[in-house]
Amino acid sequence: MILAPKSRYNGLTAPMNKFTKKDLEYLAGLSRIRLEETEEANLLVDLQNILSYVAELSEVNTEGVAPMNGGTLLTDVLRDDEARKGTLQGHGADAFPVSHQNQMEIPPVLNK
Repeated sequence: MILAPKSRYNGLTAPMNKFTKKDLEYLAGLSRIRLEETEEANLLVDLQNILSYVAELSEVNTEGVAPMNGGTLLTDVLRDDEARKGTLQGHGADAFPVSHQNQMEIPPVLNK
């Protein structure tokens, strides 16, 4: 059984799937969010379902299963960064009517 950490407001630990309205109000206060009654009811059901599923997963036998990080064995398919000679930096500056210290000013597109 997974236990929730001790909380400051009641000092008790409870099974995670027994998430109460008081727990939700405490978390909402920590998060500084205001919940309407209907939101509280829906969120409470959702959180209870999530925590019940986590408790169910904790019962799965994972002995002999190698830990994973990232969830995939795929590797990056992008090319390696390489220094290149002859970039086009500075080309096209003559197409801009106004420039300041190698920065080109773009004329307004939309009228106010």
